[in-house]
Amino acid sequence: MDRTAALLVVDMQYLDAHADYGMGRRALDRGISLDYYLARLRTIVPNVRRLQDASRANGMQVIHTRIMSMTHDGRDRSPEHKALDIHAAPGSKEAEFLPEIAPVGDEIVFSKTAGGVFNSTNIHYVLRNLGVRTLIVCGVSTAGCVEGAVRAARDIGYDVIVIEDACGAWTREMHDAAIHVMREVFAKIKSTDELIASLPRAAVVSAP
Repeated sequence: MDRTAALLVVDMQYLDAHADYGMGRRALDRGISLDYYLARLRTIVPNVRRLQDASRANGMQVIHTRIMSMTHDGRDRSPEHKALDIHAAPGSKEAEFLPEIAPVGDEIVFSKTAGGVFNSTNIHYVLRNLGVRTLIVCGVSTAGCVEGAVRAARDIGYDVIVIEDACGAWTREMHDAAIHVMREVFAKIKSTDELIASLPRAAVVSAP
């Protein structure tokens, strides 16, 4: 692994990665069980942190996406997000990253109002400016924004690695199906341990 690789952390924010806010709160209010997803987050969050620490130690870019509109009423959202009532307003709790895996320093953040970061932001332009050719992808949800980013990145020429145990979806079936589709067609699938082991020994660090 070299510095032409970057870690892309997808949507690890209160809107969709915390039970008490946004989509999680709405699901619980409707009586939808989140037992699998919440258990999965307890695995994802520390693994994302380990990936971030190792990437930073290796001098790799750590790049974040989040769902956040430009306007407080969300009028700039995509038709998809309007139809699904997905909204994180600027300055809202839902737009905040989970603190233990939030951006550090001037790490690049792309805010989006659609599932796909490549078709709703200038991420491709920025990655090319940075000299990035390989994307290591983690975050949520596996079957939604993660898979959308992976497919688009591969279609325009990036090498892509998906970290299976640092991704999650609402159900095990959704997660497993998305991994099955992405495996070898759109991405290499690795574990957190496998990815970190591929980095220079000096970059292998543990989360506190």
